[in-house]
Parts: sequence; C-alpha cells; structure tokens
Amino acid sequence: MSRHKIKYLILSLSLSLIFLTGCRLPGDEPTTKKPVIYLYPTTEQTVTVKLDYKGKLTCTYPDYKDGWKVKAQPDGTLINLSDNKEYSYLYWEGISNNKWDMSKGFVVKGNETEEFLQDKLAYLGLTPKEYNEFIVYWLPIMQQNKYNLITFAGEDYENIAQLKISPKPDSVLRIMMVFKPLNEYKKVEEPELKPFERTGFTVVEWGGTKIN
Repeated sequence: MSRHKIKYLILSLSLSLIFLTGCRLPGDEPTTKKPVIYLYPTTEQTVTVKLDYKGKLTCTYPDYKDGWKVKAQPDGTLINLSDNKEYSYLYWEGISNNKWDMSKGFVVKGNETEEFLQDKLAYLGLTPKEYNEFIVYWLPIMQQNKYNLITFAGEDYENIAQLKISPKPDSVLRIMMVFKPLNEYKKVEEPELKPFERTGFTVVEWGGTKIN
C-alpha cells in the first residue's frame, strides 16, 4: 500500500471516530481527560449514575444520554441497560473554564512520574488494577516533561462535576489529578493526602487535567 493511501486511510478512520462517537481527537485542548467511574456494589445491583458537570461533555462511553443506568456486579463488571453490552467502567470527558488551585502540589521529574504515581495513587486508595489503568494513560504524556507540578483536586473538582448515584454508595473515592509541565524545578508546599477506606457499596473515579 502506498504512503499516500496509508495517510488517507488513517485520516478516514480518524474522521469516522469523531462522527461515530463524538469524541475528540488528540491535539484538541482538553480540560478534564478520561475520568472513569468504577462501581462495586456488595451484590448485583441496578445503579443509576448522573453527572452534573459545569462545562461541556465532549465524549462519553457508553453514551450518557440523560444518565447511565447499569447492572453492576461486585467485581465492577457493568451491563449497560440501554444496549445490554458489558463495560468495565463509565467514561466521560469534558471541557470547562474552571480555574484549578495549584498553590500546593508535588514537583516531580518527568522520568520519576511512574514511581510517584504508583506510590501516591496506592496511598490514596486505588487498587493495582485501577492505578495501572491510570498510569498507562497518563505516563506517556507526563514523562516527557522535564518536571510536572502535580496536585490532586478536592472541593474544586466536586464543585464542577457532581455525581448523583442511586442507590447511594457507602463510600466514594474521586481522584482528579491536575498537573502543569515545568521547565525547571520550583519549590511548592506539598498538600496532605488522606488514605481511603472502602466500605459497602463503593464508587471509585479517576481522571486528570493538564494545564498549559
């Protein structure tokens, strides 16, 4: 196959992805990238999840419509009731004009990102399966930077992306990593992180935002 035909094929597939899924292509300027939501009920349970997002949703999987309604298993397996297909988690992505608080954080060398994320995400409460999925998505983006200023958003994230889940979960962990690439080291006060304990019906979410 000629180089011209290969380029044309790649372009055609990329455009098809946009039209079929409504998802952005890399190269746009995202604000909130790849939050994924895991549901872990104690027994099989039908769960409704709604997201009150102060911004514009750019991609959801499965299709969000007016919310997600799924049959959830204790191991996290989901059956989306609108299409009767199996999913590992609920995915969304969006753009907002939120101003993130970066007054506290961790300044980490790009080539030390993997170890940092493994340590901090495990401490915050993600399982190896969850933090590995987080890392394989974000590591290629972050490790190429000389340094990254990294923080984990709290109340400011809750204010722009509220989850409404029925039945109400017993424990909820939401990790939104916000980071800014740096060309040189800077001293920043480090925040206090708190570990998370899973009890009963547990909901876990992780995602990230890059600030230029």
